[in-house]
Amino acid sequence: MDLSTTPVPEKKPVQRHTALRSFDLTTGKPKIRWNLPGDNSTCNDFAIGPDKALYVTDTANSKIYRLPAGATAAELLLEHRALYGIDGITFLDGVLYVNNVFSNNLYRIPIDSGKAGQPVDIWMDQPVKGPDGMRAANGKLIVAENASGKISVITVNGDKASVTVIKEGLNTPTAVEPAGDTIWIAERGAGKAVSIPMPK
Repeated sequence: MDLSTTPVPEKKPVQRHTALRSFDLTTGKPKIRWNLPGDNSTCNDFAIGPDKALYVTDTANSKIYRLPAGATAAELLLEHRALYGIDGITFLDGVLYVNNVFSNNLYRIPIDSGKAGQPVDIWMDQPVKGPDGMRAANGKLIVAENASGKISVITVNGDKASVTVIKEGLNTPTAVEPAGDTIWIAERGAGKAVSIPMPK
């Protein structure tokens, strides 16, 4: 999957249209192109759920979309004012978590019979600044903090969580991806990818 963002010409403030695209990994040929609804959209992250559907965040419109496996268009899963600024999204032990790059919050999104409930605010024991890309590994959440240049590991226990910083001094990290014993980091401010060992 890929995200394609196109600025809308001559619009103040700046607006953009975002499309979700998929490609055949063997041939490279395009397969699906789904344009996020609305005049201004910002798809920031996506994750595959336990149901094999793709879950997509729209930062500008406070929305989560769900693209079922085999479908060519997504459906609205949840729109909520707490999600204005929604960015990172991942599943931890089958449970959906999202973060908010504007308010610096972490939420659990309950899903029952395919319907999303109200976001549950997870209280963190220390602040995170600009939570961006987020993934799950080893029973914990790994998050890139773009405003503080950090990578943190978040251990969730019910509606509370503890935050442990595992890397500092990065230049606007926006994405993380665990792979075996390594965490790959997109360091947007430096225009490069770097890696750190996976914590035990």
